[in-house]
Amino acid sequence: MPLLESGKSVADTWTIAADDAAVDGGTPAIVSFARLKSDQGLAGHNGKLGVSLPSDTKIEELEPYLGQLDLVALEFPKYRDGRGFTLARSLRERYGFKGEIRATGNVLPDQYDYLRRCGVDTVSLPDDADMMAWGKALSLYDVAYQASITDDAPLSLLRRRIQPVK
Repeated sequence: MPLLESGKSVADTWTIAADDAAVDGGTPAIVSFARLKSDQGLAGHNGKLGVSLPSDTKIEELEPYLGQLDLVALEFPKYRDGRGFTLARSLRERYGFKGEIRATGNVLPDQYDYLRRCGVDTVSLPDDADMMAWGKALSLYDVAYQASITDDAPLSLLRRRIQPVK
């Protein structure tokens, strides 16, 4: 699966480990949230650790594990399921998570800019993804209505700045 970061395809160095598979000690591994909670076979893992987080997970359940995680892969089961956006934003703003946040599953190119504004670093794409559409998605919108974790100002602030003074 291609991995997209800042509009460009990058190599994915992470391995997705099945719940019953051994985790190599030094290899960056993504495990299920159930496996992370049970600590099944992870005690000897000394490499980077990531978790695949279902969209129906309450973020408070993940909080005790954030200190040991380098990546959180948010699952988007349907493109119209917005819970992953909320999870990403909560991880960044509420919990101060500094690791990589990855979107996986059903996301659309026109959601790419908003994913980044919510704190998502990378997007895992299907093999048949239109890479040109994803690359162009970052330039589709140059203003936004809502605040984000990025440095750009939302349109409401821009409107306040350009309104004539009476």
